[in-house]
This record gives sequence, structure tokens and C-alpha cells, in this order.
Amino acid sequence: MNTLISFTENEEAITFTVRVGPRASKNEIVGELEGSLKIRISAPPVDGAANEEVVKVLAKAFGVAKSNVTIVSGETSKTKRVSVIGATLEQLRQLAGG
Repeated sequence: MNTLISFTENEEAITFTVRVGPRASKNEIVGELEGSLKIRISAPPVDGAANEEVVKVLAKAFGVAKSNVTIVSGETSKTKRVSVIGATLEQLRQLAGG
């Protein structure tokens, strides 16, 4: 399966788009949706709680520290740009595949 997720890559990080579904029954990465990595988060989009969960889920999925995951833009939107230091394109492809 080809990764359709829009991303940019440099020496240390991959930056890509995430589509967040808050108030889900559990935190999970669903796969690719319309060029974004779809993530369901149990936290509501209140006071940054959903953003914190997005960071936790991505850090765990990529096997990096939470401090390596940054929400670059879209803090108040369901569609966010995130940067993950230490992530590989292969990991992103695997997550996008579901």
C-alpha cells in the first residue's frame, strides 16, 4: 500500500498532517484519510487535552519521547501539522496502512 500522506522530511524529523477525531472510545491510529494520518483520541478538544493525547499517541507509535513530537500548526483544528524528531518514513507508512 502506498502512503498517500502528505509529508516533508529533513535530517532529523518528518512533518505530516494528522486528522484528529476527539471523544473516541479509545486512543488509536486508524490509518490514512484524505492525505492525513487519522487518529482517534478519547480526550475532548478542551484546554489542549486532545493535543496532549495526540502527542502521547504519536510518541508511543514512533517510539520517541513526547518532547520529540511537536504540533506545528492547527492547535485548535481537527487537522494539524505535526513534526516527529527521530521518526522514519517507513514507520509513517506502516501507521498509514492501518
